[in-house]
Amino acid sequence: NLVLNEKKLQEVDSLWKEFETPEKANKMNVIVMPDFGPLISILQDKLNLSCIHSPMVTELMRGIRSQIEGLITGLPSREMAAMCLGLAHSLSRYKLKFSPDKVDTMIIQAISLLDDLDKELNNYIMRCREWYGWHFPELGKIITDNLTYCKCVRKVGDRSNFAASDVSDILPEEIEEDVKAAAEISMGTEVSEEDINNIIHLCDQVIEISEYRTQLYDYLKNRMMAIAPNLTVMVGELVGARLIAHAGSLLNLAKHPASTVQLLGAEKALFRALKTKRDTPKFGLIYHASLVGQTNTKNKGKISRMLAAKTALTIRYDALGENTNAEMGAENRLKVETRLRLLEERGIRRISGTGKALARTDKYQNKSEVKIFDPSGDSTLPAVSKKRKIQEVEEQDTEVSLLHLCCWHVVVCIMQRGLTFIAKLVQFSLKNNIYSV
Repeated sequence: NLVLNEKKLQEVDSLWKEFETPEKANKMNVIVMPDFGPLISILQDKLNLSCIHSPMVTELMRGIRSQIEGLITGLPSREMAAMCLGLAHSLSRYKLKFSPDKVDTMIIQAISLLDDLDKELNNYIMRCREWYGWHFPELGKIITDNLTYCKCVRKVGDRSNFAASDVSDILPEEIEEDVKAAAEISMGTEVSEEDINNIIHLCDQVIEISEYRTQLYDYLKNRMMAIAPNLTVMVGELVGARLIAHAGSLLNLAKHPASTVQLLGAEKALFRALKTKRDTPKFGLIYHASLVGQTNTKNKGKISRMLAAKTALTIRYDALGENTNAEMGAENRLKVETRLRLLEERGIRRISGTGKALARTDKYQNKSEVKIFDPSGDSTLPAVSKKRKIQEVEEQDTEVSLLHLCCWHVVVCIMQRGLTFIAKLVQFSLKNNIYSV
């Protein structure tokens, strides 16, 4: 403010031009004070100075820093460069808060390598089974475990060696007997010793990669428990590591809301659903968590939504909190499990009284009398068997013949009296066996 009032600055609007050269900067005798609130108030009270802080003062400080070597006498440029470098390093360390135990880059690399190892292992094992299957095809159906299959092939080699080999340390006794019996009657083709050596070398690669994968998984588990213990308790180390790798870092993952955490990994399906105006997906990478996998299909959406909300809290606690325990994650997991159990059992809860107690309902029992339907009244026909006896048929034919004679006698009498229409009606009824006329 004093500099402005004394009019030592020629161009107030562009202060930067006043500090273009050290000569211009030396023309002004300026006392610069940092922007400390308590110190400014003391100066105002003791010295009766009016202190004003504005963007123009910030420009003035910027100009002074640019020409500080010319303003301060006896300051070598080498020491000034070392001071600037040390200050930059200090600020960088403060911003990064570097700690070897909190490096989430190792988790990203470990989970990516674990996925690559799984793909390579699947390719190698498939190739090994197909290659050795030409020589001993029955072995693939007897031994289903891939690692046990490779160990057995590496130890025995040619199928003719199974009879004299002892693989009890690899296979159970029953399976060992089945393998030896199948080797004697195998329909596989004969292969050379060089082919067997190549297959054994492939089996060595499979076993080594499997052992390294186990070691890498243990490393990933320990690293996840050190960096994100609450996230690991909630969704597991594999799902947690994939969430961190998908977001880029643990801090970036902590910035996502719960709805984004729920759909991480399903972006393609989400945008396709929004484009076609269909139902959006309910879960992404979080689908592989154990809490979502153990529920039924109807409740997967509800559990994934609740799990994503609790997971977002645990991620922020791990990324921004100071504690390294997993009590919060265990507590939130218990809440999700309780909700899952409630949805599975469909428990009815009281509105009054203890809210957490299940309402006791008596089992419904039907006390009305059950009447059995009587089918005898459905038909009005007499209950006569379809097969009639010969005597009944003869008696009926005799009655019909007598009735015919009587009716013809009536017709003759009617014709004699001149009633032709009635006579024709009676004749028609006789021909069609209608006796009710």
